[in-house]
Amino acid sequence: MESITQIFRIGYGPSSSHTIGPRRAAEMFLERNPAAKSFRVTLYGSLAATGKGHLTDVAILAVLEPHAPTEIVWRADVVKPFHPNGILFESFDSAGKQLEEWLIYSIGGGVLANEHFNEQRGREVYPLNKMSDILDELNRRGLSFWEYVEENEGPEIWDYLSEVWEVMKNAIQEGLEAEGVLPGGLGVRRKAANYLIRAQGYTPGVRSRGNVYAYALAVSEQNASGGRIVTAPTCGSSGVIPAVLYHLQQTREFSDKRILRALATAGLFGNVVRTNASISGAEVGCQGEVGVACAMGAAASSQLFGGTLSQIEYAAEMALEHHLGLTCDPVCGLVQVPCIERNAFAAARALDANTYANFSDGRHRISFDQVVEVMRQTGKDLPSLYKETSQGGLAAVHC
Repeated sequence: MESITQIFRIGYGPSSSHTIGPRRAAEMFLERNPAAKSFRVTLYGSLAATGKGHLTDVAILAVLEPHAPTEIVWRADVVKPFHPNGILFESFDSAGKQLEEWLIYSIGGGVLANEHFNEQRGREVYPLNKMSDILDELNRRGLSFWEYVEENEGPEIWDYLSEVWEVMKNAIQEGLEAEGVLPGGLGVRRKAANYLIRAQGYTPGVRSRGNVYAYALAVSEQNASGGRIVTAPTCGSSGVIPAVLYHLQQTREFSDKRILRALATAGLFGNVVRTNASISGAEVGCQGEVGVACAMGAAASSQLFGGTLSQIEYAAEMALEHHLGLTCDPVCGLVQVPCIERNAFAAARALDANTYANFSDGRHRISFDQVVEVMRQTGKDLPSLYKETSQGGLAAVHC
């Protein structure tokens, strides 16, 4: 299993698979073709179906267009068997002769892969990739999840997570200050600032929940406007973990060190899903994005509240289990409706999963690994129009 830095990627929204991944691919292709006089980029399947709403063309053109004229071709009707998010890059000389073509896929979380190249199968950092095996190892040696992360990643992981946490906090603070209508044409107004203000007029319990909503909305709205965020595990689900951890730090005064340890644990759980199933909405639906983010947030908060290993695993299992089957059907292909609202609800659900698990003794029938496998199979069985194509479900109601 690879580094958790693959789960927490710092970048610009609104989509890790539709923006960060394609932009990185364009940079790689340009580096290989510095003498090209023109480019053609063909987007396939889900990437084409929602690419305009996700600013895929904007991300690619920002890299290639300054170098040479670039044509974008949209082929939502063609779904490549390797993955729904296919991109064909072509470079040409001054006479129009093709210099190179490269078919690559953006498989989620900003990661690129094809039949000959897969960033998801890079340097192995963790010897174990099933949560049950990790739990057995930790129980045998008396280690915590975050200690296991440090042991395998090295002490430098804390510098990386420190930067991740700073970007998360900045996204919340900037999102709470921003107002106005989000780009894209849906006319969705930012709500984070208003939610924060209104929450202050309620009793402490309701105020606490309103603040969590506001923090999640702030990050998700920043993401929707192309702001700087952290994939956790994706752009579309980037509001959940920052909201949970920022809320707990504000209300319980957890130190940054303990927050970073919680982030490490969250990353480990996300990494298990990424390795054994998928975090790509185009592949498994929103259960792989918001569902996984909720599980990561639940694990992090359970650890902060002193949960045992089994209670932490239970919190994560419960959070993912109750997102099984969640479709990815963004209205007009924008990462706004229902995505922004889902982040707020998932942040609250992560805290609920922590509470429920920490009331228990940690024993439960369904393991985290079992839910991950069910999630993978459920995503495989979902019709394609419910997996980030903007053709079914809620998307079909509006557009």
